[in-house]
Amino acid sequence: MADPFEVRMRFTNQLRQLNASVTSAQKAAQYALKYRDMDEDLHSCILEQLERSNMNTRANIMYFIEHFLDMANKEGYADYVRMMQRDIIRVVDAVAPDDGSGAANVKVVRKVLQALQSKSFLEAQAVTQIEEVLKDRDASSQDIAMSSPPPADGDSASDNLGDMPPSRTLPPYSSKRGNAPPKLEKKQIEQRIEEDRERHKRQRENIWAVPPGEDTEMQKLWEETSDLGEDDHRMGEEEWAEWKAEDEARRCPHRKEEASGTH
Repeated sequence: MADPFEVRMRFTNQLRQLNASVTSAQKAAQYALKYRDMDEDLHSCILEQLERSNMNTRANIMYFIEHFLDMANKEGYADYVRMMQRDIIRVVDAVAPDDGSGAANVKVVRKVLQALQSKSFLEAQAVTQIEEVLKDRDASSQDIAMSSPPPADGDSASDNLGDMPPSRTLPPYSSKRGNAPPKLEKKQIEQRIEEDRERHKRQRENIWAVPPGEDTEMQKLWEETSDLGEDDHRMGEEEWAEWKAEDEARRCPHRKEEASGTH
C-alpha cells in the first residue's frame, strides 16, 4: 500500500506543475484515479492548492477540473464528481476572489462552469447563481482598475465581513481599506499570455475535429448549415446571372458569330 503522505505530495506537485497542455492535466487526473481510495485527501489537495497558489496556477487547476471530472465519469467513479459539486462555491471563491486579485480568472471560471453544466456535472440553477456572483466581482474589479483608493481612515477589514452570503466567503473589496489587490509579476503575466495563446490554438484546432463514424462529417456540415430562405434564392439567382454574363464575355468571336447565325 502506498504511503498516503507521499501520494499527497506527488499529487500536490503535479497540480503545481499544471500548464496549458492537456498532457499535464491527464497525468494528474490519472494519478488521482489510480489512488481513488484516498479520494478525500486528494480532493483536499486540490482545494488547498487553489487557495495557496498564485492566480495563474489557480486558473490551470480550474481548467484541470474539467478534464478530471471527464475522466472520473468515464471511469465510472462518481465520488470525485460529487465532492466537486459539493465544494464548487469554495473553488470559485479561490479562483476568482472578490477582492479584485482574481479579475483575470473570471472568464476562466465562467468557461469551465459552462462546460461542466453542458456535461451535466453541475445543475443549471447552481451555475446561474454563481454567475450572478461573478457579475458583481467582474464589475467590482473594473471599478478597482479605474479608481485609486483613498488613504485608510481607520476602518479594519473585519468591519466589512457583516452578514455575507455563503457563496461569498471572502470580504468584498472596499476603497476605504486603502490597499489595492496584489498585482501579478511580469513573469506571471508573460506565462499567462503564453498559456492562453496555447489554449486558444488548441481550441481552434478542435473546431475542425470530426468524431469518427460513417457520414459524421456530412452530418456536422448539415447541422451547421442554416435553413434555405428567400435571401438564399435571390443570391443564387444573382450569382447565376453574373455567371452567365461572364460566360458570354469570355466567348470567342467565332462562337459569338455562330450564336448570332452569321458566318
